[in-house]
Amino acid sequence: MQITEIKIRKLLDTGRLRAVVSVTFDGVFAVHDIKVVQGERRLFVAMPSRRDEGGTFRDVVHPINAQFRHMTEQAVLESYKNALGEKSS
Repeated sequence: MQITEIKIRKLLDTGRLRAVVSVTFDGVFAVHDIKVVQGERRLFVAMPSRRDEGGTFRDVVHPINAQFRHMTEQAVLESYKNALGEKSS
């Protein structure tokens, strides 16, 4: 699968949540509400999740292997940084 589009839906300046993103794969499958979050040491990407009956958050969708997770995270973070640069201009 290839990422064919990344849309930065919302950019935030305060708090840990920095952006809300939608990603389209192969031009036919979209995942909405991916979050860019500021962690203690770095930015990271959090997949869309829901709270289950026990109060635990569970991902609704997620990459199955580390290689695809890394590729997706790198592409989302690159788009986020580009959007920040455009916002500053």
